[in-house]
Amino acid sequence: MVGPVETNVLVCHNLLYYTHQIARLCEAVELTRENARFWNRLTSVQVIVLFYTAAVVISTTLLSMPIAHRPGMKWSFIDALFTSVSAISVTGLTVVSTSDMFSTTGYFILAFILQFGGIGIMTLGTFIWILFGKKIGLKDRQLIMTDQNRSTFSGLVKLMRQILIIVLAIEAIGAFILGVYFLDFFPTWEEAFIQGFFASVSATTNAGFDITGNSLIPFANDYFVQSINIILLILGAIGFPVLIELKEWFTHRGSTPYRFTLFTKLTTLTFFILVLLGTLFILVFESHHFFIGKSWHESFFYALFQSVSTRNGGLATMDVSEFSAPTLLFMSGLMFIGASPSSVGGGIRTTTFAIMMLSIFFFAKGKNSIKVFGREVDPEDIHRSFIVITTAVFICCSAVLAMTFFHPEFSILEIIFEVTSAFGTTGLSMGITSELGTAGKIIIIALMFIGRIGIFSFLFLIRGKTVNEKYHYPREKVIIG
Repeated sequence: MVGPVETNVLVCHNLLYYTHQIARLCEAVELTRENARFWNRLTSVQVIVLFYTAAVVISTTLLSMPIAHRPGMKWSFIDALFTSVSAISVTGLTVVSTSDMFSTTGYFILAFILQFGGIGIMTLGTFIWILFGKKIGLKDRQLIMTDQNRSTFSGLVKLMRQILIIVLAIEAIGAFILGVYFLDFFPTWEEAFIQGFFASVSATTNAGFDITGNSLIPFANDYFVQSINIILLILGAIGFPVLIELKEWFTHRGSTPYRFTLFTKLTTLTFFILVLLGTLFILVFESHHFFIGKSWHESFFYALFQSVSTRNGGLATMDVSEFSAPTLLFMSGLMFIGASPSSVGGGIRTTTFAIMMLSIFFFAKGKNSIKVFGREVDPEDIHRSFIVITTAVFICCSAVLAMTFFHPEFSILEIIFEVTSAFGTTGLSMGITSELGTAGKIIIIALMFIGRIGIFSFLFLIRGKTVNEKYHYPREKVIIG
């Protein structure tokens, strides 16, 4: 029998045990509460940046695994980090040769990372949440809205689903067409379709990575391959909302004509005007330089492809360093502008550039508002556009100054080209990327990251939450200009 003393000891022991368990549970609850308070204090932009930072860390780990490399290939941590940021930001600048460094497994890992970078973390994340039956709450919708530059909560989950389906369909069609065509260029059908698959993903996401070893230079005279890549590059850079509206226009069966939004009209017109002007200026600038002795169709496709690629593509059919200085400076301007908002691209974006030019035009005509396509542009959008452009110019100029200090061996033209390529997440280079030191690589990494998340996300990241002003001072005019 158990005596009173033993019973009391047993009770005390149980009390101590359960007290300890309750204490541990309280600690876990308090930790959970602290984590919840920490996440609630973060803005949507800060959470998105944390997600992209985590994606960079995971990508660096994946690309550093021995299975991702060819036998005997090694690289430093800074090179792995550089490649990871370049892939997440779908830039394409590389300090190593992709074809020489990575194995077939590495190609698929890199293509997977490009999907996250191009389509967007929240788009693929939403798809994964839906697969696991997770309810998309208010906080999740705020993150989606921030990642896709949307201004309303309505239809966000449907938007994510449409973006994913459209992009994957484009990539699949591109991979099949290029894979079949490459059967005549590669010894086995497996290699042909791997090349076709990677080329399609890289072009659609505007990543600029290639596994040929020479970008599209081997296809400099193959207008079919160039045309397919041009189409894929445009579909990736023109903006997801434009693609969705085009799909809705094709499937529209109503009695009234389908009406495109002002965003679609403005960004599409601006995008193709820039492509046209880019082609024209490259033809003119290189008519007495690179295009000497070339036929009209060779010159036209060289100019057209480079014009499209500077919008964010990063692929090239020739060594861009062979272009003259005026062409390279003009291409730097195109890379600085970049692709359309809510696309795979970076830069200040086409609508920002369009609103700036329209503001100057209408101001010169003595008007205080912008009226286009039967609509009036919101004054806040005009204000935001000039903030984006001013901040981008400051960031790029600071980067050029820093790069000049750390790498005096490079010409100012090479540095400007490299900086705008990184900021626009384009990936074109005059060949100096692999020669950059640690400081130069860090600068380019920062530019690629800012280019991917966008100027406004960068500003909101350091600004924090909006504070409503409780009072105003009397207004007073100052002299401008």
